[in-house]
This record gives sequence, structure tokens and C-alpha cells, in this order.
Amino acid sequence: MTDSYYLISDLHIGGDEQLGHVDFLEELLSFLRMLETTDEDAELIINGDAFGLWEFTDLDGLDKFDALVDRYPELFEQLRATGGQVPITLIPGNHDYELAAYPEYVDRLAEFNVTLRQEISITRDVGDYVVYIEHGMQRDSNNQIPDFGNPYANPPGYFVNRQITSRAGRLSGRGKFNWLKDIQAVTPMTQIPAWMVSNYFYREMSPWLRYVSAPFLFLFNVGFLYILAFGLDAVGLWSLPMDLVERFLELFGPVGMLVDLLLTANLAITVVLILVAIPLYVLGRDVRKTLWRFGIDRPEDRSSTGETYLDGARAVFASDPEIAVFVYGHTHRPSVTEVADRVVVNTGTWLKRLRRVEPVFGVLPPVFYSWYQLNYVRVSATEDGGVAVDYEVVEKPAPNEETWFQRLVTRAPKREDQIPSRTVVRPTSDPVPAAVGGSDQESG
Repeated sequence: MTDSYYLISDLHIGGDEQLGHVDFLEELLSFLRMLETTDEDAELIINGDAFGLWEFTDLDGLDKFDALVDRYPELFEQLRATGGQVPITLIPGNHDYELAAYPEYVDRLAEFNVTLRQEISITRDVGDYVVYIEHGMQRDSNNQIPDFGNPYANPPGYFVNRQITSRAGRLSGRGKFNWLKDIQAVTPMTQIPAWMVSNYFYREMSPWLRYVSAPFLFLFNVGFLYILAFGLDAVGLWSLPMDLVERFLELFGPVGMLVDLLLTANLAITVVLILVAIPLYVLGRDVRKTLWRFGIDRPEDRSSTGETYLDGARAVFASDPEIAVFVYGHTHRPSVTEVADRVVVNTGTWLKRLRRVEPVFGVLPPVFYSWYQLNYVRVSATEDGGVAVDYEVVEKPAPNEETWFQRLVTRAPKREDQIPSRTVVRPTSDPVPAAVGGSDQESG
């Protein structure tokens, strides 16, 4: 019996133009070399989205696989070497769903010692228990494959990906900072408009325009208070605030006059921004209501923490009391969650991740800080009859792509909650009761 299972997912290797760059290639090769030399009786399982086949728009069928082999020869040779020592099993995700639709892929991957299982989910024995493994797209209405195995049964996410993600890969190199290719790292997708506005303002906007507008945006809150004080003084209700401001500025002579001029200009701009913001706010609310009616943008989806997958895991546990571990990926959010006396694991992603941080003051666009959370999960049986889930981090420094101005107007984000390095469960014979409800469509 296999001693341990190593699991990774959501590599998204491949795609049009700039999407073809793999930031973590050296780390992935090192991980595969480590498995090649292990003394364990182990198996590597890649539970979906190993490749970005949806992201190829100029190639069809097996030509996409040939492009992958030509573009990443070192990776495929390492897969062949590692797979010669340790079994490698791959199941399709949504981004490489074509792997499930064409039997030819089974033979092509076998040339590199990779076993392709054209199934939605698989199981593995671990001691006296079972590990249940899926990618997770079937629990996401936007990426659920309606007829698994049918090459023409593509979900809405396929068409969004072809029109947006792939185009971003083709256009990204034209930008000043080649940032558009990171669109795959933006989750949930409702964050994409804010992410694009942010990158336009901080990266693509003409510098003189950005630095001319920045003080007014940064001082928007001050300008709003200045308007309030000015209005109270103008109608004769309370003149004290304006009197205090004027006396204070007089203390600084010419500098005070310059600040007064800036505040006056900021007042005018603030009024304009408020007048523009009101109709935009009304329009935005109406658009959101329309999207909500079509089931595209629901508030409960945006605030979800993965309850759909936890509920799915409970249902799987209830269906078979021998299942101790439920593994999925897809959402790009690594986690290890204990559910009663069982455990639910999200294998995360090796792509760049983004964290939204609001400016400390004013109405400047948010800043999206980038970092990596490369990881793999090892599942094995313990000597006392339990099941151990080891969460291992592959160190990779953050790219530090933020500009000095982005760092100036924000506070660096705090590190996310740490995932336990080891979680051990000892399931009872009673299955975990299934729950109903929840939603998570923050998919990749």
C-alpha cells in the first residue's frame, strides 16, 4: 500500500503569449526532483488545472499539448524522470478540461510517465481510511461542466476566459509594467474592475497627470470637511471653523496662502467629484441589481468563505464513513479545515496571489499587493491508526512589484492566518452529517 500522497493543483501552465511565463518553474522542478529521490512509497496527485489549455486561443486539440512540450521541455523531462520513480496521477480541472474530452491525451501524457484519469473525482486508500480528491469546478455554477467528457460542453467560465484572460495574455506585454497577465490571480472576478482601475492609475497613467490629481484625491476627506465648514459659514450657521482655518493659515504667511489656494481648488474638485459620484452610484446599484437577477453577482457569493465546499465535503463524508479527507482546489485559497473528526483540504495555487489594500486616506484607488503561497499537501497514515495531513510551504519571496507611491499611500498588508503544518484526525464510524446551503464561486 502507498505510504503517502502528495497533492498540488492549479498550476495553470501555458496560454497565449505573456500567460506562458511560469514564475514558479524553478520551485516546481525542485519539488519534482525531491519526489524523484524520496525513499517513500509515494504518489503525486495533481488535482486539476495543471495546464492552461483554455488560455490557448490560436491552437486546437493536441496542438496545445505539443506547444506545452515545446515551450517547457525541462518540465516535461522532469515529469518523465519523477514519474519513473513515483507514480504521478493527473485529473482534469476546468482550465484543462480538454484532458477529459479527448482520449489521445491519455497516451500523450503516458509518454512522460503521467497517468491521466479522465474522471471528476478519484479516491485513494490511506491506512484504514480513504482520501476523496476532486478539482472542485463542479461545485461552482460558473465553471461546472454540464456534460463531463463532452468536448463541446463548456461552462460560462470558458467563454469569459477566452475573451478576457487570453486576451489579457496577448496584450499584457504592451503595458508599462506587464501587469495584465496577472488577471488569473484576481479572485473573486468581481474584483477585476477595481484591479484594472488600480493598475491604470498607479502604473499606466501619465506620471504628470497622476501626481497632479493625487493630492486632490488624497485630500478628498479634508476637502469634504472644508466644504462642510464653508457651507456652514456661507449660510451664517457657524463661522467659527472657517475663522480658525483662516487664522491658522495666516500664521504661515506665503505658505499658508498656497495651502489656502490648494484647499480652495480641492473644494471645487471635491464638489465636482461628489456631483459625478451620485449618478454613478445610482447607476452602479442598478447594474448590480440586474446582475443579481441573472445570478452573476450575488452578495452572498462575494462574501463566501467556501461553505459550498464544506457542505460538499460533509455530504461525501456522510455517504461513506471510511472517507477521512476531502481534497479540492479550484478557488486558489489554500486551507486545512477540520470538520468534526475529518478534514477538508484546499490545495491552493502556485500562481501569484493578490491582496487588496485600501489607501490610508482619501479616495485613491486600492493597491493590490502580490505574493506567493506555493505549497503542497502530504496525506499519510499514522502509526496509531489516524490520518495525518501535512501542509508544506515552498518558499518563494514576494515579487515586490509595488511602486514607491503605492507603498506610500497604503500600509503593507499583514500576513494571513497560518495553516497548521500538521493536522491529525481519527475518524469515528459515524459519518459527518451533511449540511445544506452556502456558496463559493471565487474560482480560478
